[in-house]
Amino acid sequence: MSCGKPHSTDCREVLDKVYSYLDGELDDGKCVDIREHLDECGPCLEEYGLEQVVKQLVAKHCGCDRAPEDLRAKVLRRIDQVRSELTG
Repeated sequence: MSCGKPHSTDCREVLDKVYSYLDGELDDGKCVDIREHLDECGPCLEEYGLEQVVKQLVAKHCGCDRAPEDLRAKVLRRIDQVRSELTG
């Protein structure tokens, strides 16, 4: 996924870190890089918006229960697989 313009932070890197960004797990410098990229890259911003909505829905309906790490890993692998199929 890319808008075709060069960016200081690669689109794939942004999308790979979007959940960490949403969870506030990145350092301030990386957050700035991600925000700057999202400001200038429409396709990544669109993907970020979709993932943000999904995350909010899950949080709303699942409360504060943290998913088991093996489930989280399976879901993230499946997301990567679908993303690869869509962009490949």
